[in-house]
Amino acid sequence: MDNNAGKLKGKRYRLSRDRKILSGVALAAGIAVLAHMISSFLPEGILGGTLIALLLGMLLNPMIGRYDGFGSGISWTSKKILRAGIIMAGITLSFPQVFKAGKYALILMFFTLATSFGVGFICKKIFKINWKLASLLSVSTAICGGTAVATLGPTIRAKNRDIAYAISATFIFDIITVIAFPWIGRLLGLGDTGYGLWIGTAVNDTSSVVAAGYAFSDAAGSLATIVKLTRTLFIVPVVLVFSWIYAKKETPSQAAAKIDVRKIFPWFILGFLAVVGARSTGIVPDNIVAGTSFMSKFFMSMALAAIGLKTNLKEVAGVGIKPMIAGVIIDTSVVFVSLFAQAGILHFIR
Repeated sequence: MDNNAGKLKGKRYRLSRDRKILSGVALAAGIAVLAHMISSFLPEGILGGTLIALLLGMLLNPMIGRYDGFGSGISWTSKKILRAGIIMAGITLSFPQVFKAGKYALILMFFTLATSFGVGFICKKIFKINWKLASLLSVSTAICGGTAVATLGPTIRAKNRDIAYAISATFIFDIITVIAFPWIGRLLGLGDTGYGLWIGTAVNDTSSVVAAGYAFSDAAGSLATIVKLTRTLFIVPVVLVFSWIYAKKETPSQAAAKIDVRKIFPWFILGFLAVVGARSTGIVPDNIVAGTSFMSKFFMSMALAAIGLKTNLKEVAGVGIKPMIAGVIIDTSVVFVSLFAQAGILHFIR
């Protein structure tokens, strides 16, 4: 009899837990739907659904924080749904795209990656920014904006406020690039190839790359998009490297000890590569690609809404202006290095 009572109690507990998780997931999904509805009324590339979801979550934080029923579901969404979104994002990529982008695009990315992390390290020292926030600001510029921040943040156990801050800094810079870069490209007399390489490596978020690229020309937009998607593949080595750095920094007493790769390895990255591999075969139907890509973005919006719901606006503001200045310096440095590097590469191959 006691055994049956125990089983019944356990079942009730699991049902209660599942309901709490579902309530948090449903809340994040509702915010994501609202965010994409708002985004659809705005000019393309100006304000994506993922960023709007983050901002809406942060605005709702004071209200939702009063209720305990959403907490477990919000945390579950910010972790599990986020990883699912990242894995599904691989459907937009294929390994042949890397070769199509060309070896010169990969050389150009070497310069911009080195600049982003190098300048980020210098800014960390000058402005005394914590290493996790400095890393998020650098990876945002180096790889793919908000997606890279959302991927790396949980890997290095960054605070929600730092993740929100880094994504916000990326958004501000991207707004400027979408508006100004097509005009600057024409002023400098850049061709489609030069401009495409520049935008593909200097602009952060994918939607901003598409908007700024096609505003110049279709050829430039196409090349910029391919280069940008190729950058996304660098999420894999960057996350692996930072997993190792995190393990070293968070366990200084064991710094000399051998790190267990199995414990720090971000296993969801294998899922990301598997999806990229599936797309590379060419047998995945276009409608499946489109549907999976949409669900990836929607899941990312849900996850960022959840991160926003766990983040207080006052805490983000409390980070201060120095990291924002550092973000601007990192972004600006990459813009100039990319501009001069692509000019040098194109001059060399001529």
